[in-house]
Amino acid sequence: MKKNSRSSKYVLLIPPETEDGEIEESRASANEGYESVKCASPRGSCDNTDLEMSVQATISKSTLPQKTFWEREKEAWLNVILDWFNLLLIFAPLGIAAIHLEWSSAAIFALNFIAIIPLASLLGTATEAMSAHTGQMIGGLLNATFGNAVEMIMCVQAVRCGLVRVVQGNLLGSILSNLLLVLGMAIFGAGVVTHESKFNAQGAAANMTGQVVASISICLPTMFRTISGSTDAQILLLSRICSCFLCLVYFMFLVFQLRTHADLFVDESFEDAENGEEAPAELSLASATALLTASTLTVAACSEGLVDSIGDVSENWGLPKAFIGVILLPIVGNAAEHATAVHSAIKGMMDLTIGVAVGSSTQIALFVVPCAVVWGWVFDEPMTLSFRNFDTACQMLTVFLVSQVLQHGNTNWLHGAMLITTYLLIATICWFIPEAD
Repeated sequence: MKKNSRSSKYVLLIPPETEDGEIEESRASANEGYESVKCASPRGSCDNTDLEMSVQATISKSTLPQKTFWEREKEAWLNVILDWFNLLLIFAPLGIAAIHLEWSSAAIFALNFIAIIPLASLLGTATEAMSAHTGQMIGGLLNATFGNAVEMIMCVQAVRCGLVRVVQGNLLGSILSNLLLVLGMAIFGAGVVTHESKFNAQGAAANMTGQVVASISICLPTMFRTISGSTDAQILLLSRICSCFLCLVYFMFLVFQLRTHADLFVDESFEDAENGEEAPAELSLASATALLTASTLTVAACSEGLVDSIGDVSENWGLPKAFIGVILLPIVGNAAEHATAVHSAIKGMMDLTIGVAVGSSTQIALFVVPCAVVWGWVFDEPMTLSFRNFDTACQMLTVFLVSQVLQHGNTNWLHGAMLITTYLLIATICWFIPEAD
């Protein structure tokens, strides 16, 4: 037992495990004035050096100066503002101005395309900050609602304009981009740094099972369309029923992830990296709400101009709508996630990487896709789950490939290269898909 002279607190040292593997219990840890410290030695036993390091870590934490509310708020806003993605925010007012000043469709498309990239990052930051001030379940629902807000907003704008194929392509592209490009580059980056990266295979399997269910829900209406005698009205009704089931599955997945089996989705390496370090300041609930509101309204304005210009850009500049929907538009919403996933993978936090890339795809497949069908119902547009045969095949094969890569709980750089190559193959074919299809 050692005394912390600066805080007048006694620190009671508790070894992590006894010889039979059970955690020792200490009666003194329950008494006031004592602080229990568990030695975090990776060897499973503590020597004097390990105990001394544990004491120093505890003393350091207990003697950190307490910051005021305004100091924490200032630090949190600086963390948000100094993100390098925000250098692109200058394109937001330019994109909105281009819409009202009726600039060329190419200028409107390009400016708003770039502007949505930092706005998506701000939306993610605001959502995470709000989740930190709520319960786990409420935080999960907030992430479900705003985690892919950019995709959701662009879907609403495109459905309103009757661009059903663009919406379907955008949703498919978001799934493919996360599973193949983002995850592939993250695995490749981690493979360059380390020989082999390990992660929780059970958590990844839960996400991929949800992907399989979502793929089946799209495959069935698509195959039903080929049955002799099937009508468009039947396909539309079937899609709306399937969408309700998908929303129910996603709600059950949230309960599984946040309540009953939350341990499967914990990144231990991320916790170890933060051990002994002061947590970064979080925005207050009021600031996070204000940032979320402002970002959402700005994204809505920019996405409206972006979607409205797709037709003219496709016609005047020769960009196929399939390529715009499947390849270009998903880049907008996934840029921030892409950077986070690759950075985390290089630092060895593979569970966090899979949570960002695969988790986002699961959210789109089980939540955003059925919501797009519901929005089509609201705007009286025939938004269905009957995708092109090519789209359905791409999703099914992608889910199969990623499941094979993640099933063993370890990856290397070759796995990442294979995922990236598959994405490039799909992107190449999308360029040649005729408009008539």
